[in-house]
Amino acid sequence: MLPNVSDVITVTNEKLFFRVEEEYQEVTSITPNSINNHFILEPFGRDTGPAVTTACLKALQSHGENAVMLILAADHLVLDLEAFGAAVNSAVELAQLGKIVTFGIQPTVPETGYGYIEAKGTNVIQFIEKPAFDKAQKYLASEKFLWNSGMFCFQTSTMLKEMAMHSEEILEATKSCLKLSNTEIKSDNLTVTSLNPDEFKNIRDNSIDYSVMEKTKNAAVIACDIGWSDIGCWRVFGDQTESDENCNRIQGDAVLVNSYNCSVNANGQSKVVGLVGVENLVIADTPDALLIADKKQSQDVKKIYAQLKLQDHEAYKYHKTVYRPWGTYTVLEEGTNFKIKRIEVKPSASLSLQMHHYRSEHWIVVSGTAKVINGDKELILNINESTFIPATHRHRLENIGKDTMVLIEVQTGSYLGEDDIVRFDDIYGRSLCQF
Repeated sequence: MLPNVSDVITVTNEKLFFRVEEEYQEVTSITPNSINNHFILEPFGRDTGPAVTTACLKALQSHGENAVMLILAADHLVLDLEAFGAAVNSAVELAQLGKIVTFGIQPTVPETGYGYIEAKGTNVIQFIEKPAFDKAQKYLASEKFLWNSGMFCFQTSTMLKEMAMHSEEILEATKSCLKLSNTEIKSDNLTVTSLNPDEFKNIRDNSIDYSVMEKTKNAAVIACDIGWSDIGCWRVFGDQTESDENCNRIQGDAVLVNSYNCSVNANGQSKVVGLVGVENLVIADTPDALLIADKKQSQDVKKIYAQLKLQDHEAYKYHKTVYRPWGTYTVLEEGTNFKIKRIEVKPSASLSLQMHHYRSEHWIVVSGTAKVINGDKELILNINESTFIPATHRHRLENIGKDTMVLIEVQTGSYLGEDDIVRFDDIYGRSLCQF
């Protein structure tokens, strides 16, 4: 943890809140209790411009215009924390002089998936979009260019003034959205702001680079060697694994024949991945989707997401495993009029008291002990015991054991959407329209 940090503001999608909160709880032993955590939940993505602006406005409310902010992406890896701390300290000094500071990474290869910064000392000469390979080679050889890491440091007043100058539309729309958004105090050091979806859709989709960084005259850069990787790209993620004699990097159960320089990620999958006679591929096999891409174009996976969104495909809305405050559920299989889930419930946690209009459910306990409300009955179910819940029956599931309780849920009915739920009571304070 960096010194003198008082608040952590996390901007994330509302569907990821419970998962992120759970991951934060895993590091509480190394995080001082005095740090305040603020979650800002977006109903859908609007890129980094609105995200940074929202965080700035929140920091302004809490700490005023001289507060120094450090902006970090969730999909970056930093291995040298001591060097990173030194770079941040240098950035803070520049930020207090009114600069918007970015962290430039010393290039090691002619990377075409990153933006570049031409720099002279701490002065930014120009920002450059992701280059073609021949230009990336020239940038590497010149030693005047740095990778643009996408991490920033600035005072709230500096960034908000730049937003007002270069992207006033985004700034004003974000202010309006925040005014009509609900903030809930969860505990002494945890608050959650859920952005109003009707107002949020009025904010233009844009990155902080396009909104401010490529236009400002107050940009500065700290060149650093901090063991940085942008693992938001599958190719770079695969590079974190040691390669074999054919330069293949393998995670999971895979067999490769006459194949070279491929990255395979199949962790947690129950099937074998086989490659024969291919080169320079990225294979990512997840419960949600299978990606096969040329390494040189692996950054373009976002274009697939854009197409799925345009088609209103279920894959862009939900993961196979969904996190809830009480635990998780994983969709194992689904088809016409049926769906099978694996449900995990944390100790002492319980689902809401609810009912469904269109589906019936059959619950089978495979681990732990469950307390079940099924209509007018209250049941205790142990391993290999089950209950059938007809449509329109009120029901609730609670884990009364000391370990995680696991059950298999078989749904049948004419409609199996996650929005078929009427909630009567919930210990987590969720409204009737929340899943």
